[in-house]
Amino acid sequence: MEEQMNDAGSKLQRAYALRSPEECLALYADWAESYDAGFAAAQGYVLPVRVAEAFVASGAPDGAVLDVGAGTGLVAQALRGCGFAGPVDGVDISAEMLAVAGRKGVYRAQHVADITRPLPGGCGPYAGIISAGTFTHGHVGPEGLPPLLDVAAPGAVMVLSVNLEVWEAKRFPAALDGLAGRIASVEHLDVPIYGAADGGQARLLRLRLR
Repeated sequence: MEEQMNDAGSKLQRAYALRSPEECLALYADWAESYDAGFAAAQGYVLPVRVAEAFVASGAPDGAVLDVGAGTGLVAQALRGCGFAGPVDGVDISAEMLAVAGRKGVYRAQHVADITRPLPGGCGPYAGIISAGTFTHGHVGPEGLPPLLDVAAPGAVMVLSVNLEVWEAKRFPAALDGLAGRIASVEHLDVPIYGAADGGQARLLRLRLR
């Protein structure tokens, strides 16, 4: 168990230090098969559950949902556990992570794509968009927000986690101000990323679009 936790910590450090899409692809290709047991379970990674709970509490809309940075499908699994029965699609840059997710049967469709760029044809419009662990160190900054709004339906509900340490550093508040014409309401809720009290915090953005 100690060796497993050390490996998870090492990979998390690599994840937070990523500098290019190529580094991201290499890390997650290596991590995919051990991610759920070796990281999520070993580290008490509760953020996917918090995102799913917040989405359902926000009044999960009828219609399809997009899970952004879907990885191995942890958020979609949590969403199903919260009683959401509608269609869910997943998008992630890592084909290997999505292959693991695909074995769980939680997605209607899966898309391999870089979410900082326009998403593939056939994505959307979505009544809901969810994301856990994608807007963080070494991953995606606020430049990932406009492509998501582009595939959202009018009135869509979005619940996205942003690592609190990058909230100001990456200028998320300014980015949201720039998108104010497309967003009807914004709420914030700070939640733990891990079960341990000292495991870091994420800010959940709860957006309702115009």
